[in-house]
Order: sequence, then structure tokens, then C-alpha cells
Amino acid sequence: MAAWPKPLTSLASRGIHRAWRWAQRAGALTAEHPGPYAFRRLGPGTRLAFPQGTIFGAPWIEIGDHCVIGAEVTLTAGMMPDLELGPDTILSIGNGVVLGRGSHVIADTAVNIGDDVFFGPHCYVTSTNHSYDDPAVPVGKQWPRTAPVTIGPGCWLGHGAVVLPGARLGRNVVVGAGSVVRGEVPDHAVVAGTPARVVRRWNPEDGWQPPLRTPAPVPVPEGVTPQQLIALAGLTAAEEARITADRTDGTSPDGTANTAETAADA
Repeated sequence: MAAWPKPLTSLASRGIHRAWRWAQRAGALTAEHPGPYAFRRLGPGTRLAFPQGTIFGAPWIEIGDHCVIGAEVTLTAGMMPDLELGPDTILSIGNGVVLGRGSHVIADTAVNIGDDVFFGPHCYVTSTNHSYDDPAVPVGKQWPRTAPVTIGPGCWLGHGAVVLPGARLGRNVVVGAGSVVRGEVPDHAVVAGTPARVVRRWNPEDGWQPPLRTPAPVPVPEGVTPQQLIALAGLTAAEEARITADRTDGTSPDGTANTAETAADA
């Protein structure tokens, strides 16, 4: 078959991408535009990117405020669609949660994800696992085991992490990419591996143990404009060192007194 002329191919490509961007905008789910899903709650500022993954049991799913749910994310409540699951919420997602592209949250029984939890892409959280008690019956035909899952506020799950039934993650837990988590994980712990084990913990007396290998990142100060950041990116090492020294001795890069310190002295 003869190839299309280049101008026609270019025009078709632009048209397809324009149509896809329109579909992404129109197909996203929000509190104002929930599509065909009757979520128990879909908070303000929350957006489920298009295309969504599998979604069923929406009347038993609560999603908090200002969440970002990536494309192709699956959210299910109940073992299959169209079941009556009783009066209680089955899948609860807190405020400010980010679920990376292609992640799955499977809630046949209670799954609770706390505020400000971040998932990398393709994470998998499930309250159900196959059983293999009877060696004479195919595994897929045996009744599964279920147990509630809790992921505490502020946790971070790296790419491809798996959280199994019965897992209970504390506050601000870091799960390494590709790890498989079961059981209880304490607050402020880093876990990694298959099965995941604690590789680092924080406590008020000793801080992080083993100690972190790099210093904490310095946040961008409030009030800094994008133009200033672009300008800073072009600084030489000597210029950066001068600015650091100026800030250390209480002056700003232009030689004036540091505003915060001057206000504190007033």
C-alpha cells in the first residue's frame, strides 16, 4: 500500500493528538463530572485521569479532597460488580492522595489509605489473596483469603510496590520500588525487598538509623519566581558559593540585610 503524503500524515497526526487531548479533558472524573460512577464521596479538587482503569463498587468508595488519580488506575470495592456490600465504606482514600498511573487498589474488604499518601506508577494494593489449601483444586477456584489493609498518612510507595492482605503501614513509611509488604510496618520506617523488611528507621533520640547518606534537600524559599530559578540555574559554582556565604552572614545576594533576620532584630 502506498504511503500517505507527508503533509497528510502530519495533518492526521496533529488531528489525532488534538482529539486525544480533548478526550483526556472530557473523560476525566471530578466531583462536578463523575461520569457514570456513583462514588460515595468524590472530594472537591480531585481528578481521575482518563482513561480510567476498572472501577466498580463505586457506592462503597470514598475519595478525599485534592487527590490526583493517574490514568489506568483500577479502584474496586467488592469481589465483583453489582454486589450489595452493606452500609459501610469499603475503600477509603484520604485527602491529597496521589495514585500513580496503572496502579490497582482492590478492596474486597476494608482498605484505608490515609491523607497525603503517594503511589508511584503500577503499585498494587489488595485485601484479597488466592489460597491453595486443597492440592486437588485449581488455585484460582479456591475461596480466597481476605484481611483489611491500612496505609497510614504520609506514606510513599515506590514503583511496582505490592501491599498484601492484612498489611498495616504506619505514618510516613517508605516502601522501596518492587517491594512486597505484608504484616505491620512501624511509623517512620523504610522497607524494601521481597518480602519487605525494615532497612532504616527514625526515632526522636537518634534520628535516622542507619544515618542518611546525603543531606536533606533545601526547599525553594517562598516568593522565589520561576524567572529567578531559571537565572539561578545558569550560575557558576563561584557565584553559588558567594550567594551561600552571603546568606550565611545575614545578607541577601544584592548586599542588603536579610529581611527575616532584620525583622527578628527589630
